[in-house]
Amino acid sequence: MRAVTAIVETRPGGQRSPKDVFLKYLALTKPRIIEQLLVATIPSMLLAQRGVPALWLVVATVAFGALAAGSAGAFNCVVDADIDAVMKRTAKRPIVNDTVSKRSALIFAIVLGALAVGGMWLTTNLLSAVLTLAAIAFYVLVYTMWLKRRTSQNVVWGGICGCMPVLIGWSAVTGTVGWQAFVMFGVIFFWTPPHSWALGMKYREDYTNAGVPMLPSVASPRQVTLRIVLYSWAMALCALVLIPGTSWLYAACAVIAGAWFLAAVHRLHSQVRRGAEYKPMGVFHLSNTYLCLVFVMLAVDAVVGWPVLGWPF
Repeated sequence: MRAVTAIVETRPGGQRSPKDVFLKYLALTKPRIIEQLLVATIPSMLLAQRGVPALWLVVATVAFGALAAGSAGAFNCVVDADIDAVMKRTAKRPIVNDTVSKRSALIFAIVLGALAVGGMWLTTNLLSAVLTLAAIAFYVLVYTMWLKRRTSQNVVWGGICGCMPVLIGWSAVTGTVGWQAFVMFGVIFFWTPPHSWALGMKYREDYTNAGVPMLPSVASPRQVTLRIVLYSWAMALCALVLIPGTSWLYAACAVIAGAWFLAAVHRLHSQVRRGAEYKPMGVFHLSNTYLCLVFVMLAVDAVVGWPVLGWPF
């Protein structure tokens, strides 16, 4: 990813190559967020189908979902350019370095958003398109322009945007949104704060300097880790709600992965309480592993189609 965000040398005469331009605009889309989209969308579609949907439908949903995430990311880069300029981890973003102008980035974001919503409507259905538009609008208008700079609960409610892919994926297959999709929504909703706050503990000074009230920048480490523990329990328990409609394969994964992650967050909280050295990035990286394991196993379970443990879907 460093290759995407790094400043690339220009050609003689100051002209950038097409590859350079592509990398700059790609960086605006925040590709790592798009990776998370895949983890959420595809398992939701497989679970909705209880098997493998038509390949064209999967490709279309993921592709236009990726454009939607890219649009939201680009809008975020435009609105938060002043914040990005004073934070070390975002100081190399294209707008900050004047390699892409705000105007160009804004046009790029609008075009991506229009393609995402229109393409989703044409290839799937109206509900999926509406959910796609809602996800972009919520991320830009509610999270980026309102919550992020005003409350320490910014990522709690702003995280709703990251939950939308499971609803979009499910609706693309069925035309509706089933209760299982809302449970998956809940898993991601409760996952987001521990994931974001662990990262925030690492970059606490960055957020403080930028004037962003991320919880770790306005609360003590002990308060932050306690909330991480509480949200992690909610996340792990929410994942168990899907067990009655799955096989032992998903059940075992949800229980073991949940216990593994809970042990890690309790250890972090204990270290903070004792005044010992602690490394929040361990929890941050493990949160990615947890979400990937649970959702991938959910997808495998849906495709394999073993007998369910409780009521059928």
